[in-house]
Amino acid sequence: MEFTGKSIDEAVENGLKELGLEKNEVEITVIEDAVKGFFGKVKKLAKVNIETNLSSGARAVKFLEGLFVKLGVNAKATLAEEKEQIVIDVVAENSATLIGYRGEVLDSLQTLAGAVANIGKKNYIRVVVNCEGYREKREETLIALAKKLADKAVKYGRDVSLEPMNPYERRIIHAALIDSETVKTTSEGKEPNRYVVIVPNEKKPQSDRYNKRDNFKGNRGKKDRFNKRDGGKREDAPKRKAPSAFGTFLGNSLKTEE
Repeated sequence: MEFTGKSIDEAVENGLKELGLEKNEVEITVIEDAVKGFFGKVKKLAKVNIETNLSSGARAVKFLEGLFVKLGVNAKATLAEEKEQIVIDVVAENSATLIGYRGEVLDSLQTLAGAVANIGKKNYIRVVVNCEGYREKREETLIALAKKLADKAVKYGRDVSLEPMNPYERRIIHAALIDSETVKTTSEGKEPNRYVVIVPNEKKPQSDRYNKRDNFKGNRGKKDRFNKRDGGKREDAPKRKAPSAFGTFLGNSLKTEE
């Protein structure tokens, strides 16, 4: 990346500050020196190219540890994998602080680390930030939830919608049911409220259970009294509508500890 300054030293300093790196972590190439005019006034800025000699994963780890310091969090980040994807493990004095409700804080850290790791890269590399096995526990919970709700969708012959999830968690739900012979999955809605819908292959017709109540003996008396009060005009009574589908199921419906 190219950076400018009134001098080469200033251009380098500007680049290091923007990249958040030390001089021994980069390779510097001088493109052109500053050009001065009368009275020492700079006519043309100096220009340098700065490339980090750190790997993408190492750069992301360095960023996270600097962020932990600014947040006042006692935590340590370690590069666990850097091949097809970058995996960073985080150990914290209080892991709940870095994980947050259903992993929201951890997801935010992962997004930031991914942005840092991919600076200047043409091909995006996926970054996963884990904290003391949280991702594995969450995945087990989501897989169990997916199978449980798939059974429910098949039993009642209705679509089942889950609550909004991030792309990483939606992929887990899709993968858990990809080989199912009884249901299929689809994603609906727009980010950040995009959610998974489990669709049974065989849907059952909706029963009008509310209308059937009038056929029960125990309700006949009430119906008659209602008709007498309104002069027998049953059609004026407000009609109750049967629900059209299941409600939304929460991603943390299972009582699995995360």
